[in-house]
Amino acid sequence: MKKKFYLLLLLALPILGYAQSGNIKGVISDENGLTVPGSTVVIQSLKKGTVTDFNGKYTLVNIPEGNYTITVEYLGYSDLTKDITVKANETVTLNFTLNTEDTNLDEVLITGFGLSGQSRALNTQKNKQNITNIVSTDQVGKFPDANIGDAIKRIPGITMQMDQGEARNVIVRGLSPQLNSVTLNGSRIPSAESDNRNVQMDLIPSDMIQTIEVNKAVTPDMDADALGGSINLITKTSPQGFRLSATAGSGINFISDKRILNGSFLVGDRSKNDKFGWVVAASINDNDFGSHNVEAEWTDEFEYNAGDEDNLVEVDVNPYANVFEIREYKVQRIRRSFSANFDYKLDDNNTIFFKSIYNWRDDRENRYRLEHEILDGEDIGIGDFSVDANGNLTSFLIEAKRQSKGGIDSDRNQNTRLEDQRMQNYSLSGEHLFGNVQLDWMTSLSKASEERLNERYLEYESEYGITFNNNEDKPLYTPLSGEGNFEDFELGELTEENQYTEEKDFNLFVNARIPLSIIEGNEGFLKIGAKTRIKNKNRDNDFTEYSDETDALEFLGMVTTRDYSDSDFLAGNQYQIGNFASAEFLGNLDLYNTDLFEGEDLPEEYVTGNFDVNENVYAGYAMLNQNITDKFSILAGLRLEHTSIESEGSELVFDTEGDIFGINNVKDKNSYTNVLPGVHLKYNITDNTILRFAWTNTLARPNYADLVPYREISNEDEEIYLGNSELNPTTSMNFDIMAEHYFKSVGIISGGVFYKDIKDFVYIFQSEDENGYEVYQPLNGDDASVLGAEFSFQRRLDFLPGFAKNFSIYLNYTHLTSSTDGIRNEDGEERVDLDLPQTSPNMYNASLGYACKKFSLRLSSNYSDSYIDEIGGNAFEDRYYDEQFFLDFNANIALSNSLSMYINLNNITNQPLRYYQGVKGRTMQMEYYEKRLTIGLKYDLFKK
Repeated sequence: MKKKFYLLLLLALPILGYAQSGNIKGVISDENGLTVPGSTVVIQSLKKGTVTDFNGKYTLVNIPEGNYTITVEYLGYSDLTKDITVKANETVTLNFTLNTEDTNLDEVLITGFGLSGQSRALNTQKNKQNITNIVSTDQVGKFPDANIGDAIKRIPGITMQMDQGEARNVIVRGLSPQLNSVTLNGSRIPSAESDNRNVQMDLIPSDMIQTIEVNKAVTPDMDADALGGSINLITKTSPQGFRLSATAGSGINFISDKRILNGSFLVGDRSKNDKFGWVVAASINDNDFGSHNVEAEWTDEFEYNAGDEDNLVEVDVNPYANVFEIREYKVQRIRRSFSANFDYKLDDNNTIFFKSIYNWRDDRENRYRLEHEILDGEDIGIGDFSVDANGNLTSFLIEAKRQSKGGIDSDRNQNTRLEDQRMQNYSLSGEHLFGNVQLDWMTSLSKASEERLNERYLEYESEYGITFNNNEDKPLYTPLSGEGNFEDFELGELTEENQYTEEKDFNLFVNARIPLSIIEGNEGFLKIGAKTRIKNKNRDNDFTEYSDETDALEFLGMVTTRDYSDSDFLAGNQYQIGNFASAEFLGNLDLYNTDLFEGEDLPEEYVTGNFDVNENVYAGYAMLNQNITDKFSILAGLRLEHTSIESEGSELVFDTEGDIFGINNVKDKNSYTNVLPGVHLKYNITDNTILRFAWTNTLARPNYADLVPYREISNEDEEIYLGNSELNPTTSMNFDIMAEHYFKSVGIISGGVFYKDIKDFVYIFQSEDENGYEVYQPLNGDDASVLGAEFSFQRRLDFLPGFAKNFSIYLNYTHLTSSTDGIRNEDGEERVDLDLPQTSPNMYNASLGYACKKFSLRLSSNYSDSYIDEIGGNAFEDRYYDEQFFLDFNANIALSNSLSMYINLNNITNQPLRYYQGVKGRTMQMEYYEKRLTIGLKYDLFKK
């Protein structure tokens, strides 16, 4: 199949056309030397035109000999024209510079340098053939977003899943993170997550990215595994002149009253002969914070022992929390990033590019967890519980655990659990012009890893009675009088584990663009290409439990402890966590001294989680882009993707006593081919009003952990956990309609609807086999659908009088409805009226800004509605991600033409991360992060 793909490309290359015609190439930049993407470059007399790419470059091919006038059109600016002479078989270079005096706006505001980020983004978006949202880094700078995930959530139809108060996993149009693709300069970003395909967006600082491109309707030349959409992050490219940029700032996290440090720099230039360009950038962010957390699990079943353990007595009770936890996190997160990009022009027809980025994040964490869980029914007697007249279970016996989480005492770990995440990408690419054929290629190597070494847990246990407040929103266990003394907790377990996950991607693709028109007098081109992606993902964990040989750790009261209670606990001051073994004590334990501790390897804790998966994808495509009239164009094509998978895991079998009976290696293979046609229509009602339609077909490959053919069989608990290497990819047929109107004052109002017909989505099926064992396995569901509508409005209110014209509004809203078929409950019955997991029905961004020559202010809000996150065995067990409303403020003050000051205040609403079970009022988790304030300086110097 690979040979067929590349043969398709080679067959077209002889069409090189060295007729009596030439080519025109050039770069469009602003007065500061920054390139301008999204400009329209046209020869009106020939009805020929093109659009500058993200590097500000354009190419016009197959131009007959003669003299012509070239026109550059850019939203918000007057047209620029230049005359040029084209000679046969030659390529002539013609560059343009857009200056602020060319603007057709009444006034230029000093909200950035040169052309505004909004201008760049909207011009690029306007000239795209497919449905896309573009956000430039300058536009991102208007919002107080430290990482690229927080920036992306401002885009219509995007919501984010949070981790420790930062946006991590991206949901596009309601579809879960593993159903979307993320690329860097067009090359896939691997995932450092251990069991899924999610790309950690909080790993990448926002100031390392030049442009964010969200393709909601992919074209055949893009990877097809983008069920919700494809997000392309474009790093900063070399300027047309010298540029030096730097930021430095600090701040405070109000939850910890500890500092924030951040800084970045960028320097770049181009040689005098215009052949060599370079840009180097680096960034660091050091954030010392934490979170306050309460968790619960709920059940409506209760039973006790009336004297016969084999026949427990069931009691009808209202739902109650059978598990209740209080957690406190202490976190330090250091994010570093380095990028170096180079380009070299061999001649007018050939340019080579090298791009690289290295992201490194250290996440140091100490966690203190007080966990309570009701005892099994056989351990609860008649006098060990109470139920009131309303059926509320008000007291019962529990097992309590006080667990300290940390790491060894070393320069790197610092007595914390150190999660070392890295993502790196290196690419070599080229752009070539052979006659009238444009050829581009790229080869890239990417790697993502997550390493957690010497992660330690020290846990103490006790049993006692508690009273339960029966408050579903704010559940609370309170020990009975005289019980629950931390000093009486006995050593439960002391463990150390090591985890390492790695994903490597090798990509190679080549594209050829050939002038081809099937309608005389109207421009068109054929684009063909092929791609190979070689991927490996593996996980290698271990787990050791240590026994105390000296009994020095027998009781919690015998070790060094600290009271981690906080009277300002954000979930409520009724949640006081109490005393735990300190992080320093845990980190200094000499676990490897055999006189003090004896270690035992526990493969049951990790062996089925280890895997090795090879996934190779071979793709080829052909697409035709044809202007039907001056206003109407069509892009139609076909993409073919063949996927080959080899996976390796383990089988783990326990006997009826709970001991390991056997461990076996298991392997499997799978492959499939997808044929993916697509059509995009674009109609320019006027120069600034556009109607778009798209019919596309996309897919999403299953998570790696689901593809591993592992088996875990517990004959004691009568449970079986299975992987499924035979899973099919989830596929979707997508329909999109979008209308856009662009304001001359640089703004947009747009609205559209979309529909996704999804097949073979993956969910965890819970069932019972013929032996009465509970079986858990990922399966393909039947069908699902998503119907949505989007609206967006952004513009400066320049039609208002006086100072009011300096206000600007940024609004977008997305509404979704979804449904699923083929999901069955634990009894095998199909569930109805169930939404597709992770589809938020309502999302919006609203921002009000004010900008004048000396300063700018912006108040920004972001909202996402609650949605089902995980499907349980029945409706009572379903887990939901609660609604979120974030409010942020930022200000920028121009101190000079090159120097400005910024002030950012994040999470003004102290929005918690909250999950609930079954019904909205029943809390499963509530985690609070408090506000964050940062202040700093920005410096930008240009010399062209």
